[in-house]
Amino acid sequence: MAESASDPRTEDRPPFIRVVGLEKHYGGAYALSGVDIDLREGEVHGLIGANGAGKSTLIRALAGLVQPDGGRIEIEGRPLALSGPEEAGRHGLSFIHQELNLVPQFNALQNITLGLPKATRFGLIDWRATRRQAERVAAQIGIGFRLDTPTARLSTADRWLVTIGKALMRRARLIVMDEPTASLSAKEADRLFQIIRDLRADGVGILYVSHRLDEILELSDRVTTFRDGMKAMEAPRAGLTRGALVRAIVGDKLSTAGSAEAAAPASVPRGGGGVVLSLRDLRRGRAVRGVSFDLREGEVLALAGLVGAGRTETVRMIFGADQPEGGEIHLRGRKFQPGSPAEAVKAGVALVPEERRAQGLVLGLSVALNANLGSLGRTSPVAGLPLFSPAVADRRGRAISERLRIKHPGLRSPVNALSGGNQQKVVIGKWLLNDPKLLILDEPSRGVDVGARSEIHRIIRELNDSGVAVLLVSSDIEELPGLCDRVLVMVEGRIAGELQGPAITRDAILHLCYSHAEDHP
Repeated sequence: MAESASDPRTEDRPPFIRVVGLEKHYGGAYALSGVDIDLREGEVHGLIGANGAGKSTLIRALAGLVQPDGGRIEIEGRPLALSGPEEAGRHGLSFIHQELNLVPQFNALQNITLGLPKATRFGLIDWRATRRQAERVAAQIGIGFRLDTPTARLSTADRWLVTIGKALMRRARLIVMDEPTASLSAKEADRLFQIIRDLRADGVGILYVSHRLDEILELSDRVTTFRDGMKAMEAPRAGLTRGALVRAIVGDKLSTAGSAEAAAPASVPRGGGGVVLSLRDLRRGRAVRGVSFDLREGEVLALAGLVGAGRTETVRMIFGADQPEGGEIHLRGRKFQPGSPAEAVKAGVALVPEERRAQGLVLGLSVALNANLGSLGRTSPVAGLPLFSPAVADRRGRAISERLRIKHPGLRSPVNALSGGNQQKVVIGKWLLNDPKLLILDEPSRGVDVGARSEIHRIIRELNDSGVAVLLVSSDIEELPGLCDRVLVMVEGRIAGELQGPAITRDAILHLCYSHAEDHP
């Protein structure tokens, strides 16, 4: 039974949005099960829950990106079936995701007004009048840079301001903010918090979704917790504590999960080979603050944690995409500081990135070409000469397709014709053709179906058995037990605990994610 209470500051204000009995399932799995929640103007409503608890599904339903299988969404008392973000926007809803949806080639003014009807004069856009409207919004939220500044030159915090300005230009009555501080510094986050308070005072509602419990407690008027697709708690902020939020997120069954015994460092994991990768006190800003661990041959080691924990930032330094500000990396016993991904690849390191379509593939090229992108030098028909042989590329592409069971209409077909799971296998295959000693997989199961996920797990186990060291970053806690030899849980840029063998459970990982957060200010 969900706890519920009214906030005396807002109880006399009718809900702008009411969600009643919302249901959404995918096959036999429920993403939302009978969820009730109401959102009010002039209120910050905190929404928390573990990965997979149903928060994103609720947001997508409010945006009209998914259609519920049951229940209803009411806006100002009227049931509405939202067809997409455009219609949601017409009703006063605006959505700001962690991956900010801006056009980097446009300037700030163009992004703020993108998609809006513009003031016109003699049948042409009156940019002077449009700029005046945008400047009023910019002043409201404290934008200090020129609106003709190219968006690509702006900091992450300033891009957030552009996105908030975009919402206010649309006269948003409710703004959904999803993990807004994940990429912000402490100073930038404080600036955002003040803007949120100002918006609340101006009557704008905020649905604030975050894993950072201190922010939830600081900003929210009410807090709702989701667990396993259901509402576990709803309560006013007054009287709530971090401990109460943790219990609502993970439940009451974690009396021993994540204990000192469960989090004790492993000795020699399955595989038992030599150390391939060693990190010592690796640091980069607030994102990575003193990370140390070893990874051995034939071992699958996972970095688990919540959004903004520093996992992707850690692996990007190992791959040479970013440079550390302190600490050391050793690869097979030698100091390793790649100045670029090309240097890392040459040393036997491979990275399957989180965004496969943007960073791992060239979508217009063929399956064969994409499969050979990591080792084009090996397609030359004459050793030592920089030549490319389509026949050699096809032969290598066919071999990796058979090995990984990649389904495609033909090796010369464009890779964007493949399913998400098969595209992911092409990215993995691209690096396996390079015979890596260390394979880093960042969110390998994201956006793939159950069958493809099972196939990717099979590939990981085969690599494990062949002696390849695998470093896995995953937000899908359910896939880690049984797949990994060890799991390191990161919290706010640090290692909060280590789990191995039977101690690797969903509940133990969640316990470390949340209960250790208070130890790392």
